[in-house]
Amino acid sequence: MKKRGKSLLLDQPNLLRGVSRTAFDMAVRCADPAQAVQAELSRAPFAPLQEGAKTYCIAMGKAAPAMLRPFCQSRSGPMETLCVTHRENTEVVTADWVFRAGHPVPDEEGLRAAAAICDMLERAEAQDRVIALISGGGSALVPAPPNGVSLADKQTLNRLLLQSGLGINAMNLIRQQVSDLKGGGFLRRAAPAQVTALILSDVIGDDLRAVASGPTVAPLGTAQEALQLIAEAGITDRLPQSILMHLSREGAAPEVGLADNRLIGSNRQSVEAAAHELGGRFDVTVADAPLTGDVRDAADRIFRSSIERATQHGPQALVWGGETTVRVRGNGKGGRNQELALRVAALADAQPIDRHWVFLSGGTDGRDGPMDSAGAVVDQATCARIRQHGRAPARFLECNDSYAALALSGDHLMTGATGTNVADIQIMLIG
Repeated sequence: MKKRGKSLLLDQPNLLRGVSRTAFDMAVRCADPAQAVQAELSRAPFAPLQEGAKTYCIAMGKAAPAMLRPFCQSRSGPMETLCVTHRENTEVVTADWVFRAGHPVPDEEGLRAAAAICDMLERAEAQDRVIALISGGGSALVPAPPNGVSLADKQTLNRLLLQSGLGINAMNLIRQQVSDLKGGGFLRRAAPAQVTALILSDVIGDDLRAVASGPTVAPLGTAQEALQLIAEAGITDRLPQSILMHLSREGAAPEVGLADNRLIGSNRQSVEAAAHELGGRFDVTVADAPLTGDVRDAADRIFRSSIERATQHGPQALVWGGETTVRVRGNGKGGRNQELALRVAALADAQPIDRHWVFLSGGTDGRDGPMDSAGAVVDQATCARIRQHGRAPARFLECNDSYAALALSGDHLMTGATGTNVADIQIMLIG
């Protein structure tokens, strides 16, 4: 971990909550998709196309509308545009084709979007230019099941993966092997046209093969590796037979060409922005290692670090970025950020931190799983507020019902759809 700055005593929970929200908002603004696209186009503008050539621009993901807007404003000449984003993103979109599809579970609108993308790519010729504007969420938003696999089969696969506890890279490796667009499928469809992709990464470590399941890069692995991961997660017996048959077929993987892939925004940049916002008033520690893996382990790590920092003089801040996973054991409602925050609150309730503190965990897209909450902001009184309603915080955690628990404590982080997505931000403030 590395430290920065210090200052001003902060010893009121409400003040700490406001400061944590301001820092989170700064992290989200740092990942502004339109600014990222504009900056990249200024840094490396595209050369003019030859006469008669056409630009095909496809924007997919939670940030698709915001990414498409500056690109269209900067272009001239023949162009066809397509945008697919999630239903909750209500931004006005000017494009030839607009789809608002389901996330995190694929739906019929996403299936229509995938068909329209395939049609557009197959019309591109060698002299044309294909531009892909890719952001997180694109994997679920554009389901393109291979022959023999239905949308319902893909929906079952996605639900099982989201409940499996597998990491995002493992889930995307599997998804790539059950798609005609993921894992380089987009690139194969576009050939022989040249493809340039501007990518806003929601993947920790920025492996472009995992962002939106890597439509313009080679896949993360093979069908056999996908089957092995499925077996390790214990979901083989619940998968549709069509998917198991598809993954078990023999034959060499199709060749994937090369695209000009450009990373234009990431989780790490947003973490740095949040830390900078806090630097004037706190001793700020930025985690070198991201928060990944099981949410229980992540909560333990956060709590141990917080206990250590609470022994230091003056206001302290710790900032993480990452994307945890939840192994679903109950039938409650919530998301990884909500459960992480509630687990941290429960740990600090059992072993109190002897100072005022606030912990925020939020998704930069403004949506934590299938809920309207982006995450939560908890403090030393969170568990007490839940108990005032005659309920035990531990029981909510046992059935993965963090949404209901945080509703009782009044600790939901509500932002609405932000129009961007660079994974999650966690902030611990100690007054």
